[in-house]
Amino acid sequence: MTEQPAKNHPIIVAVTGASGMPYGQRVIETLAESGRKVIVVVSDHARIVLKEEMSADFLKVDHPNIQFMNYRDIAAPIASGSFPTAGMIVCPCSMSTLGEIAGGISRNLIARAADVTVKEGRKLMLVPREMPFSAIHLENMLKLAKIGVTIMPASPGFYHHPKKIDDVVDFVAGKILDHFGIEHSLYKRWGTNEFNLEELGTF
Repeated sequence: MTEQPAKNHPIIVAVTGASGMPYGQRVIETLAESGRKVIVVVSDHARIVLKEEMSADFLKVDHPNIQFMNYRDIAAPIASGSFPTAGMIVCPCSMSTLGEIAGGISRNLIARAADVTVKEGRKLMLVPREMPFSAIHLENMLKLAKIGVTIMPASPGFYHHPKKIDDVVDFVAGKILDHFGIEHSLYKRWGTNEFNLEELGTF
């Protein structure tokens, strides 16, 4: 039986060593600002990418609803199924982390928390940002999708007419939050603007 998430339970957000740090930061910020408690785990490789993409050693998030846990602390509360959560998001998700989760390998807190999330029937979402995907990547994603894991590639849409990078980041973050039932106004939804079909032309 799938465990029903409670609104007062925290959501885990793991940040791993794939490109796409702004996506993870925006998801964490918006969750915290919505009133949800957020447990954040940042991998060692993510810190390397953070320095490259955001010129920072740490995520630039500061909110009383955010709690950080050590990537190497395999005895942290979220390593146990008895600790209640409303699910977990891995954003961005490296192919290495995705492979560990698909294989049930729990050598760090992120992989262990994901394993717990799956076995307890809670919502797990992975946000890969890789291109192209190899057959190995696709097989791992399919394996996880078959057991109910949501695979949410960081593939932004453009029907909301983004003007800057933040608009693209907000679109992806918004789609992630939609699947967790979090209200937000990060992007304009399809159908909220009036379209002139004559101007659009034919396709």
